[in-house]
Formats: sequence, C-alpha cells, structure tokens
Amino acid sequence: MAILFTLLAILVVVALFVLLWGVGIYNGLVTARNAFRNAFAQIDVQLQRRFDLIPNLVETAKGYLAHERETLEAVVAARSAAQAGLAAAKAKPGDPQAMAQLAAAQGQLNAGLGRLLAVAEAYPDLKANQNMMQLTEELTSTENKVAFARQAYNDSVMAYNNKREVFPSSFIAGAFNFAPAALLDIPADKAEVREAPKVKF
Repeated sequence: MAILFTLLAILVVVALFVLLWGVGIYNGLVTARNAFRNAFAQIDVQLQRRFDLIPNLVETAKGYLAHERETLEAVVAARSAAQAGLAAAKAKPGDPQAMAQLAAAQGQLNAGLGRLLAVAEAYPDLKANQNMMQLTEELTSTENKVAFARQAYNDSVMAYNNKREVFPSSFIAGAFNFAPAALLDIPADKAEVREAPKVKF
C-alpha cells in the first residue's frame, strides 16, 4: 500500500511538473508574440507621422513644381496605397501577406518621395524654402525612426519565430496555433542606394 501511494505521489509530481513546464512554454510564446505586436505598434506610430508630413511636403512643393504635377500626384497616390497597406498590417501584425503588402506599398512611397526630392533639387527656390527645408528634415528624422522601429520589430519577430520553432516549444506552438510571423523588409528606393566610391591610384 505504501509503495502504491509513493508511486501515485511520484506520478502526481511528474504530471504537475509537465503541466507547469507546458504552461511556462505557452506563456513564453504569448510573451514573444505580444512583444513583436508591440514592436509593430511603434512602426505604426512612425509611419503615421510620415503620412502626416507628406501632404504638407506636397503642398509646399506644389507652388514651385507646376510642371511636375505627375510626380506630386504619384506621391499622393502612393501615400494612399501605403496607408491601406498599413491598415491591413495593423489588423494582422506578422501575417506574411499583410507584411508583404505593407512592404510593397512602402517601397512605392519611398520611390515616389525619392523622385519628388530629386525633382525638388532642380528648383533652387524650393530647395531654399524654409518650410520645405523643415519638412525635409522632419521627414528624414521620421525615416530614421521608422528604420529603428522596423529593426526592433524584426528582432522581436526573429525571437518569437525562434521560440516557436525550437524543440520542445514547437509542440506547444503547433498545438495552440502559434503561426509564424513575417519580417518587414521595406525595399529601398534605387535612387537612394549609393555605391561605395571607387578609388584608383
């Protein structure tokens, strides 16, 4: 009888240990998922700031760039598409399709802004306009903040994906439908990508 009681006590302790271990893994996965969702919220804040700056930039440039109407309209259209991409991503942070849509829309917006700023370079009066200089500086600052927020998000996604893929967490992740999260990779505008200078002696 004592042996049976001892075996029963050992089984209860082992079962309790396994249960606590499973709960710990589950909680770790939830924490990691919440971390990358929070990191995405920071991207959202910075992109909204960027979206708010663009109409002012376009409005300032409009008076000087009367002949560049297509460029201005392209930026406005790209902004609208980028906002739609952000809305889709906010609904499902980490979803591969939503992240791809957001990345593509942001890439188009980057290209449009790159063209606008390149065209603005050809207009000295616009370049010297105080409002334009301030908006360009704010936009550059916001772009840097977006890059930092995107890096933090991607780091959080990698930590989450690693946690859900490693053994034995993968069993818990599969049982409770912890889907993989996608990184956010915003393509750079080709005009902004500069080659390293080549030096010849």
